[in-house]
Amino acid sequence: MRVRTTAAIAAVSSLALLTGCGAADMTRQASPFANAQGAKTVTLSVQSWVGAQSNVAVAQYLLEHELGYRVDTVQVDEVPAWDALSQGRVDALLEDWGHPEQEQRYVEDKKTIAPGGELGVTGHIGWYVPTYLAEKHPDITNWKSLNKYADLFRTPESGDKGQLMDGSPSYVTNDKALVKNLKLDYQVVFAGSEAAQITQIKQFAKEKKPFLTYWYSPQWLFEKVPMTEVKLPPYEEGCDADPEKVACAYPHTPLQKYLNADFAKKGGEAAAFLKKFRWTTEDQNEVSLMIAEQKLSPEDAAKKWVDRHESTWRKWLS
Repeated sequence: MRVRTTAAIAAVSSLALLTGCGAADMTRQASPFANAQGAKTVTLSVQSWVGAQSNVAVAQYLLEHELGYRVDTVQVDEVPAWDALSQGRVDALLEDWGHPEQEQRYVEDKKTIAPGGELGVTGHIGWYVPTYLAEKHPDITNWKSLNKYADLFRTPESGDKGQLMDGSPSYVTNDKALVKNLKLDYQVVFAGSEAAQITQIKQFAKEKKPFLTYWYSPQWLFEKVPMTEVKLPPYEEGCDADPEKVACAYPHTPLQKYLNADFAKKGGEAAAFLKKFRWTTEDQNEVSLMIAEQKLSPEDAAKKWVDRHESTWRKWLS
């Protein structure tokens, strides 16, 4: 989940892409092994959405089985993760969707966090309708037609407006501003988490009901529920600079890795490996599907991927 801009971020702690929860609350959960002097340990920050879990699962498996590290993982939402990373409470963040303020503060000014390179995956947030609905009403994929179809999307939660389903208030989302600024007859309704949103989408799809949802790629669910993106006003650099005035689509964002600055310099084989860790959307979705749909443990899913793709990961160890 999840793609990202300088948009307004609601302050809610939950299983989400971002949280406004105070850094101290989350960093208390950090591992005691992070940045341990002289110990061959690594602590990875893991976000709650399955794509981020897939990155960590494969990195952890290879660090443990190929390089002999003890790996500890800590679930920290995106904004607090920057604080934890800066403080050395975690060593690495493997999937960041773009946080210019934190990057300026910690990378440019304080220099306590170092870029770890691109993950190799490009993220994108958008509004989606099920493809079966788009085929029935082709013009529904243009935002200018959404008010025409608002009645189709009404739910008890949205009242007399159409429902725009979001995951959690703590996700990176411009949706409330978009609804207001584009003068759309819709109500943003939060499912609460990625898992809850997936459950609702699957139920709608099973019953062939209309739905309009905030969603993001890469995401394995597209393979199970085909969805078509609604075209919003095109994204232009800076169009999302003022969170209250956003009236454009979300950007396409090359996802980034970040390391604690001391770990980046002194983390040895582990730091070198994490800098080289780079895979594709297809790779990530392969692992995500095993975890989320086939119900494999992250370790088992990672092992299956590792067994199938040695030519990919060997390059990360060289």
